[in-house]
Amino acid sequence: MTATPAANGAELELIDAWVNPNQGARHLPPPVGHLFADLAERRRRGTPFPQLVAEMDAARVRKAVLCVGYGGYDAMPWMTEAMAAYPGRFAGSIVVDPQEGMAAVRRVATAVRDNNVRLVRMMALQVQRPYNDAVYYPVYAKCAELGVPVGLNVGIPGPRVASRHQHPLSIDDVCAFFPELTVIMSHGGDPWGALCAKLMLHWENLYYMSSAYAPKRLPREILEYANWRGADKIMWASDYPVLEFERCRREITEMPFAAEEIRHKFAYGNADRMFFS
Repeated sequence: MTATPAANGAELELIDAWVNPNQGARHLPPPVGHLFADLAERRRRGTPFPQLVAEMDAARVRKAVLCVGYGGYDAMPWMTEAMAAYPGRFAGSIVVDPQEGMAAVRRVATAVRDNNVRLVRMMALQVQRPYNDAVYYPVYAKCAELGVPVGLNVGIPGPRVASRHQHPLSIDDVCAFFPELTVIMSHGGDPWGALCAKLMLHWENLYYMSSAYAPKRLPREILEYANWRGADKIMWASDYPVLEFERCRREITEMPFAAEEIRHKFAYGNADRMFFS
């Protein structure tokens, strides 16, 4: 089948698998302003929660996975209040630093039990160790026990830190050791898109999220994999406010998917099954 853009992009609905609490300067993570010229001011002024929901509605973003923890947990009330105010529309996720040891393990258990957290994220750009390092394994074990997916950033990171720790090959060991753990490679995986696709072919429990990567910039190998055997394995995320919803919706409608069912799974269906079922 020839890959084509969406026949009617106006009808496309989305689930955003990574939305940050853009509530102003106190919640800013380490800077990536050298990559996004207009982002620093947008992050500084913040986005009031009613505006966030209005932007989602305008772009037909029906659900979102909220994320707190990168830079501190003072935004946790924002996340829990959002989920309470809009039941079924939001799920929670947290970034944890595995270097905190058992404190990180207890944080995961509490977040899943009390805060509707459906995804635990860890970032090698922050930890500066590869994902098969022993420091991560207590968190992996707890997530496997709780049945909660783990999201791991892969690819060259935005912040100017050493990149080698985000090489996706280290995840090979994780999937082998924890076959019952769902692992999601986040943040594009570039320049190792072909390896990300090969690893997903190899491991049933390994998935991919486009977060912070504009849909039109998705690595070619990932798109080819989606159109071949990976339709159920990849999902969209914006890393809002890094990328705005309407821009992403427009670009997703223009992506050359082989079938509309694959586009739906990328934009909505896979995240719905993973985080809202």
